[in-house]
Amino acid sequence: MNNDWRARNHPAYWAFVVHRASGVLLTLFLPLHFWALGQALTGEEKLESFLRWSDQPLVKIAEVALVLLLAAHMTGGLRLLALEFLAWRDWHKSLLSVAAGIALAAGLLFLLNLY
Repeated sequence: MNNDWRARNHPAYWAFVVHRASGVLLTLFLPLHFWALGQALTGEEKLESFLRWSDQPLVKIAEVALVLLLAAHMTGGLRLLALEFLAWRDWHKSLLSVAAGIALAAGLLFLLNLY
């Protein structure tokens, strides 16, 4: 077993961690999302109650975090696809930066759109 911890300081390792963690967190979010959509089917009053609850500041912050998770997972996945199918592997660190920048930009744009 190799206990070389230097690999964990590499940016690609942290891109791996962010991609996997965002995937797990998005998977945990899906049942809540489907429940919220189900509220629309059970009646207007229940849906309206849920929508009023979703206007709370903490829920708005969670929405921004969700958009960041989605953007991080998507850009991380696109980075992995580029590494698999394109020949320019020397740009590995640049892809990490671009993926992180796009994810942050998406989250900030969503945040600006909220207020």
